[in-house]
Amino acid sequence: MVGMGRYRPPRQRGSKYITPEGEAALREELRLLWKVERPQVTHVVHEAAKNGDRSENGDYIYGKRRLREIDSRVRFLNKRLDELEVVSRPPDDLGKIRFGAWVTLEDEAGAETRWRIVGPDEFDLKAGKLSMDSPMARAMLGKAVDDEIVVHSPQGEQRYYVTAISYQP
Repeated sequence: MVGMGRYRPPRQRGSKYITPEGEAALREELRLLWKVERPQVTHVVHEAAKNGDRSENGDYIYGKRRLREIDSRVRFLNKRLDELEVVSRPPDDLGKIRFGAWVTLEDEAGAETRWRIVGPDEFDLKAGKLSMDSPMARAMLGKAVDDEIVVHSPQGEQRYYVTAISYQP
């Protein structure tokens, strides 16, 4: 088939929930891309274009590619921010694990880890933020303190116990 080289199957959309902090971070990224980086890159491309031969002009070629990346990300962020639902208040039942919860888990060896369940647009494992769409978070949702959580992973079955649930950082 001709022209199908760039085809990508549609990505599965993540859940539409986000914390207020996550939404603020996406809005700030959008602002920086549109108001700061794009004008700078546009200026570089404009200056590089004045230098004549564009086929071997690195600033021009890189700049045009970066503008496409910025424009693509800006389109994505605008669309995504329109469809996201900001969850700014804790659930009625604070004893159950829901979106936005900080959860402390203990593994079978007694080691504790703390995770916050967040939307797919803001997960950051190094910062302890787990996407609600991940197998680990899905296993946690709805559980209470002292409940057992079983997560099936490539390393096999892992068991954890919920030792604390909080909706405050």
